[in-house]
Amino acid sequence: MTKTSLPIAMLWAAITCGCAGVAMAAPAPTVANAPYFAQVDVRRDARSDGKTIAGTVFDDANRNGRLDAGELGVPGAKVSNGREVVLTGPEGGYRLPVRRDMAVFVIQPSGWRVPTDSRWIPQFAYQHKPAGSPKALRYGGLPPTGPLPSAINFPIIPGDASARFECAVLGDVQPASNIEVGYVRDSMVRELLNAKTKPACLLALGDIVSDDLNLIPRTAEVMGAVGVPQWWVQGNHDYDHDADHDIDSSDTWRRLYGPNNYAFEMGQAVFIVLDNVSFPCGEDPREARERPFCKQYWKTYNGRLLPDQMAFIANVLKATDPSKLVVFAAHIPFVGFDNSESQPHQTDNLGELYALVKGRPALSLTGHSHTLENMAAGDSMAGWKSTVGVSTIPFRHLVAGAVAGDWWGGDYDIDGTPMSLQGDGSPRGYVDFAVNGADYTLDYRASGLPAERAMWLSVSTPRFRDWADKIFAWRDAPEETRDPVPPLSVQDLPDVKMLNQADLDGQSWITADVWMGDSTTKVMVSIDGAAQAPMTRTQEMHGEGVRSGSAYSDPFTLQRQLTMARTAIQSRSGDTETQGYVQGRQKRLPPMPPQPRGSRADHSPHIWRYDLPASLPEGLHTAVVTVARDQGEPARDTLVFEVRHAALKPTFDFDHWNKFKNQ
Repeated sequence: MTKTSLPIAMLWAAITCGCAGVAMAAPAPTVANAPYFAQVDVRRDARSDGKTIAGTVFDDANRNGRLDAGELGVPGAKVSNGREVVLTGPEGGYRLPVRRDMAVFVIQPSGWRVPTDSRWIPQFAYQHKPAGSPKALRYGGLPPTGPLPSAINFPIIPGDASARFECAVLGDVQPASNIEVGYVRDSMVRELLNAKTKPACLLALGDIVSDDLNLIPRTAEVMGAVGVPQWWVQGNHDYDHDADHDIDSSDTWRRLYGPNNYAFEMGQAVFIVLDNVSFPCGEDPREARERPFCKQYWKTYNGRLLPDQMAFIANVLKATDPSKLVVFAAHIPFVGFDNSESQPHQTDNLGELYALVKGRPALSLTGHSHTLENMAAGDSMAGWKSTVGVSTIPFRHLVAGAVAGDWWGGDYDIDGTPMSLQGDGSPRGYVDFAVNGADYTLDYRASGLPAERAMWLSVSTPRFRDWADKIFAWRDAPEETRDPVPPLSVQDLPDVKMLNQADLDGQSWITADVWMGDSTTKVMVSIDGAAQAPMTRTQEMHGEGVRSGSAYSDPFTLQRQLTMARTAIQSRSGDTETQGYVQGRQKRLPPMPPQPRGSRADHSPHIWRYDLPASLPEGLHTAVVTVARDQGEPARDTLVFEVRHAALKPTFDFDHWNKFKNQ
């Protein structure tokens, strides 16, 4: 097979790995994402060396997953044991030190594809845990793998060698029940199948399920209907929660999916997938010292990268061309807006990570908080320094929202799936990640909405803020002592897009909740065709704390969150499992009056406002809002609103109707 010359940086990486002169083979063209279903080729012949594991990365010409006579090895491919990373030699061979509990895996090279199973789960790793899980685990754990094989051979085939590709980035999918797996099927999966362009992969950022690991096989099959490789991150709800040690808490995941730390390449990007949920936390001496909450009487988790992971990252980077885009994929945000003051919900040792990637193009993709937070280089929040030791971020960090939105809560939409609007005001959905070389764009695709929709528009009036504050106070009161009926509902709220003079005099403003808005985003508004004026971001990300309350809220979202009729559903069927309200892994609640349950969008990093002048004339008005983003599509939307000095009757006027008789 043909060999190609490596860039200097790659030759240097080969030298440091003991593979000088090895070049990555140039793959032949193939059909992108045609099914390639096969397994890793594990050989069980006699072993003479218990300290190393060896094998071959090979071009699986006949697509059967076995290294057959005449099939050629692929030189220059990266193989890892989860810590060390080596390059394959001229014949595709590798040798790695054995660790007592490890995954051995190939790092999919650019221009090549690893096989998948029939659900499109990549098959690129072998799990080595000779005695298996140390105790019986609720969801089965990992059975004994026995002695190390004599060889682990990794089949790959030529793939798309283009520098351009798109992946669908999925924040928390997180079904807690088979009902909610159906929501995944009927929303995200259907929408991706109907999309104009099929993504090259799914990158799911953890919390694939919500604690019930028995849902993983069905969820994998449902998501596999998209027909592209599914690269998954493990989240804090994908663990064996009955494991006693962090090293064992991923055992069921490893059996049902694969490694919890790994990497793969596509185009000119290397994806480094990290399990940054330390559970149970506190076993690492530094973590125990710095995070005393880890030693509480119950097991809990913390966001952290442990020493072996840091070594793995360093070794991947050492073997990777420094001009390539480095994409970190993890579950817990490296830093966040919503959790900026929280230690366990951000990642501890960021300074070390930033030092490793300094000077390289990089991007962080995470989930966990069920919010959409697009943070640009240079952004800062007040809590970061005290919680994770950094003041600003050196490259873009995206908390990617959630396929589940607000944990599959809220009223049903037209498709019968919960609206599930998130705590930052954004809808449930996924991110369209389009890569071209080391450049990329990020656009949010809101579930159930046109692809070009990128924002909510509304108006914040004094009457709206008073309405929201009263419901907030009720919601914050102890549930066992408060009135079971909320003081107000959405039907008590006057039309926020019909203002009177008191609304204007008391300060009213247009709100634009631009879901992917960040510090580089320009949001402009034109009222009634006048010249465009800039809107003001309510959260600058210049080192301030989170601003919250009705004045910083998204009126569009709150009107849908603060009255939820789904709580009141009941019937005479006699089936207790169909009465009232259930969401996630909660126990079913009995029927109750419509009320808020779940998150509320009273703070957000992506709301802009434009104050309306008190002199705005009576009549109909239009506000055209345009959005320009450095790394995403432009957007435009229109708000139509009214100024009416005289109060208008909101419902049918029977008084007037009944003054006359039909003749």
